[in-house]
Amino acid sequence: MLLTIDVGNTEMKLGVYGKEKRGQAQLIRVWRLTTERRRTADEYGIHFVNLFAFAGLDPHGVTAIAVASVVPGTERPLRAACQAYFDVEPAFLRSGEQQLIAVRTERPREVGADIVAGAIGGVAKYGTPLIVVGYGTATTYAAVSAAGEFLGTAIAPGIQIAFDALVGRTAQLPQVSLELINSVIGKNTQEALQSGVIYGVIGQTEGIVARMRIELGAKTKVVATGGLADLVAHHQEIFEAIDAVDPHLNLEGLRLFARTLEHAEAASP
Repeated sequence: MLLTIDVGNTEMKLGVYGKEKRGQAQLIRVWRLTTERRRTADEYGIHFVNLFAFAGLDPHGVTAIAVASVVPGTERPLRAACQAYFDVEPAFLRSGEQQLIAVRTERPREVGADIVAGAIGGVAKYGTPLIVVGYGTATTYAAVSAAGEFLGTAIAPGIQIAFDALVGRTAQLPQVSLELINSVIGKNTQEALQSGVIYGVIGQTEGIVARMRIELGAKTKVVATGGLADLVAHHQEIFEAIDAVDPHLNLEGLRLFARTLEHAEAASP
């Protein structure tokens, strides 16, 4: 089995893939943990082993681990946990060092590993040109050219961040759930908040995608992923700029990254 770990600022997503057949592998399990910067190797290990046990999976069946992390300080304890609890040396995806997609930015190493992982997975599944919209802590728009080159990104505040900031900084606004209402015209304070944030993000997505398509081409596909991609999936008729929703695109990119390392190792003398 392959264990993929996508460490974001808010959540850590783990995906377990079965044995690859004809270039494809089944995603057996997906788990989410809260990202905790001070978590120790043993804390990681206990969480991982318990998740495997609950799913009826043998941790000793893991033969490879691929990680993308954008959170400083998590690499060392994660590496130690993988070594101690799986007896596997994890491979960390480095944006400026991986060989699956050419990163044509001024400073390739500064591009988030999660964004690059999503682009790798997106190109493999949906082709090029492509825009991958990541709805996470931040909302990211990754642009991939028709030639398959990663050109750059646009980064905006995430849906939840915008929502929390608005409520947290305004004394008379109540705490409400992050849900989409049927009308953009809110009839009460709760609906007004929900409308403003959600439809604001929809407008942002439409605007940025339209401008990126001017540079990439009108036929550019747009794929949504990330922790809040399910919100898009449930209301895709309103998110008109989105062609497809694929919540686990980053994990697929990590799977492909791990496969290239496996092939390179097999080819080495």
